[in-house]
Amino acid sequence: MASSDTKTARTDETRERSAGLEAGLDALETSATTRTPFSVTARTKILPPLVATAVVLVIWQGLISFNIVTDPTKLPSPGDVAAEFKDAWLEGKLLGYIWTSVERGLLGFLLALAIGTPLGLVVARVKFIRAAIGPVLSGLQSLPSVAWVPPAVLWLGLNNSMMYAVILLGAVPSIANGLVSGIDQVPPLFLRAGRTMGATGWRGAWHIVLPAALPGYLAGLKQGWAFSWRSLMAAEIIASSPDLGIGLGALLENGRNASSMPMIFEAIFLILFVGIAVDLLIFSPLERRVLRSRGLLVKG
Repeated sequence: MASSDTKTARTDETRERSAGLEAGLDALETSATTRTPFSVTARTKILPPLVATAVVLVIWQGLISFNIVTDPTKLPSPGDVAAEFKDAWLEGKLLGYIWTSVERGLLGFLLALAIGTPLGLVVARVKFIRAAIGPVLSGLQSLPSVAWVPPAVLWLGLNNSMMYAVILLGAVPSIANGLVSGIDQVPPLFLRAGRTMGATGWRGAWHIVLPAALPGYLAGLKQGWAFSWRSLMAAEIIASSPDLGIGLGALLENGRNASSMPMIFEAIFLILFVGIAVDLLIFSPLERRVLRSRGLLVKG
């Protein structure tokens, strides 16, 4: 009888532990899917950069107001730069500056994505090709993109094709190397499991390799966009022409030719704004989604 009571007690204890474990897993799942309130997001993510910007503006204005910097050709006041923005807006040119460069940058990046992705996949999976051109891709990635502008102008002339060529030469190696790095970190068990289920060749690459390599691939995409944007700015600064329109790089060069520091600062701020906006609107949400799908991001 005592033995029966003991077994019953053990059974009840096991059930209680199972129920507690299930409750814990449910709570974990609930906390993982609960989104952070906007007030918390505003306090932790929006307010800090706003405060940092305000501090920079105060220090900047202080350098002018206290005559620490007295030459406006060296450092314009925030008011002068704001006036330059206002004039460009009233003349209807501000959005044109931005769109000219953004259109080229995004189209060039998409072309680099279409070329760099299969190239990286082939380099990562074929040993001979990796040994042949792997070091070349690494070398091209370290080559400053501005070095491609003079030969691109001689090859293609002053046109948009030259701009896209410079972007491709700057971005494709970064995207390909990012994918190669991501594939190198895929556990071999995933590949064996895929082959067991019949996922070989391009089917295995699409269903097994690419999803598993997604974090490294995404890092390569972010770096590829950075190279695309910098390559485009270098091309627009060096190879400016009225036929190409006025993008942000050309605006920067026009400010230098006119010895206008407010125009130079306007171009710098717009270039910085576009880079930050693309990261916040495209790459940061993608990164959060990938991390959340892998259980690496609990909130946000």
